Amino acid sequence: MIRLLLLDVDGTLTDGTINFLELDGGIYESKSFHIHDGLGIVAWLKLGREIAIISGRESKSLRKRASELGITRIFMGVEDKSIIARNIISGLNLSKDEVACIGDDINDLGMFRESSLRFAPANANAYLRTKADVVLSCRGGDGAVREMIEFILQRNEEEYQEFLALYE
Repeated sequence: MIRLLLLDVDGTLTDGTINFLELDGGIYESKSFHIHDGLGIVAWLKLGREIAIISGRESKSLRKRASELGITRIFMGVEDKSIIARNIISGLNLSKDEVACIGDDINDLGMFRESSLRFAPANANAYLRTKADVVLSCRGGDGAVREMIEFILQRNEEEYQEFLALYE
């Protein structure tokens, strides 16, 4: 059973676009997150599962969105995602077989190595897609994380019904 999801951000939870706004002499960053991903993440956490975000970039927008969703394991500015992934897995006393991840580019290969089930959004880097177990039909930032969560839960009818019952 998959107990932990490792999530990349830019190109996975977002469409990969980074907007900078100049306002009153300051530069501000903005990102867009899909509401379907958020509902799936909240449901995953309500089912007693774990989520960790591992991003190569620092982002106040990400910290805010993660806080809204109840994600407490947030690692930003990460160069080697495999080291962080191993530490999380070890800290939770999990095996690789209990871990799935989603990424969109070659800097996510470290997470892929530490996971037993690897996902890529439809618009992920071509090379990374060859390393994924599942290439999703959704693009990054357009419900790919939700599609991954439902894919995992649908492998066990009881788990999927428990997920649906959260909102019935």
